[in-house]
Amino acid sequence: MQQAMFAHYYDESHRTFRDSCRRFVDKEIRPYAFEWEEAEIFDADLYPKAAALGLLGPTFPVEYGGGGGDLFHAIVAQEELLRGGATGVAVGLVGSLSIALPPILALGTDAQKKAFVPAVLRGEKIAALAITEPDTGSDVARITTTARPVADGYVIKGAKTFITSGVRAHQFTVLARTADTGHKGLTFFVVEKERSGFRISKNLKKTGWRSSDTAELVFDDVFVPSENRLGPEGSGFAAIMKNFENERLMLAVQGYALAEIAMEEALHYSLERQAFGQPIARFQVTRHKLADMQTKILGAKALTLAVARQMQDGKESPQDVAAAKNLAATVAQEVCYEAVQIFGGMGYMRETLVERIARDARLLPIGGGTQEIMKEIIAKGLNL
Repeated sequence: MQQAMFAHYYDESHRTFRDSCRRFVDKEIRPYAFEWEEAEIFDADLYPKAAALGLLGPTFPVEYGGGGGDLFHAIVAQEELLRGGATGVAVGLVGSLSIALPPILALGTDAQKKAFVPAVLRGEKIAALAITEPDTGSDVARITTTARPVADGYVIKGAKTFITSGVRAHQFTVLARTADTGHKGLTFFVVEKERSGFRISKNLKKTGWRSSDTAELVFDDVFVPSENRLGPEGSGFAAIMKNFENERLMLAVQGYALAEIAMEEALHYSLERQAFGQPIARFQVTRHKLADMQTKILGAKALTLAVARQMQDGKESPQDVAAAKNLAATVAQEVCYEAVQIFGGMGYMRETLVERIARDARLLPIGGGTQEIMKEIIAKGLNL
């Protein structure tokens, strides 16, 4: 749904990019979405195909293989990829690298950027971000994975979990503890998959996002050279906080975009499904459901795009991003619930898109910082 009220956020370059993305999705993703969801993995050859279109890094610097676009190019890519019918593909294809590469670009030297970014944006390698640990969750300052200095480098020991694209990633942007000083003692490293002591301990099974792989990782005294450290020791926490803002914004985009898709599916179904001699859309209870769904989507989308424009203009506000994420996540839950209800029994069948979207949307109040953490961030903005 490209309502006229949102048109001013996009210029001709965004519209052209959207058309290209849509053609790609219609040809390369939509026909295989259900198959990939059932298999719980999508074809790896999708990476170079997407890279050739500029889908993998629309906002990253041109000199490292990116498209050099703005935040709204990334939003366009997210919206259109979701229309392929498999959230896991969108997350695994673009979502993981969009959070794994920014710390490298923010903290890395030119040599590091050239070593770890272009191959990913060409679709030749897969990158993943490794932050979350089994016992820390949203409390990043409590990370216990350590990076101990040794001659010519560091030895990393610990475990990470819920790592998107972790099963088949070639490189990991890992946050580890280099000093026992809370959030001030955290540092980023790039760890290549082939390093001795690194292993994938589990391929995790999920409720939604099934076509993306998610891993539990173990670092058992993994040596990395000093040139794999990103920035000075202790610089990791500030970088991950910045990373979170972009991740949370894109989760908000995912929220209203999934709700839009669920709404469209429900509207179409309600006009075709007959009950008691008429389409169910003709019953007031259904019409009012759809009216409420549309109203909620417009509110979540309006807030999210306004926050995106604010960020694009360099006026970041963690509180506003948190509010957009929470609202969009709530709207996605509510709209997807009603879409399944409108479909009735068919809405509970795995062959229907609304069933899949409803499962996918459930992660939104959890991923990128829980809804409860977002409320704490918003409350801080109120000086509470």
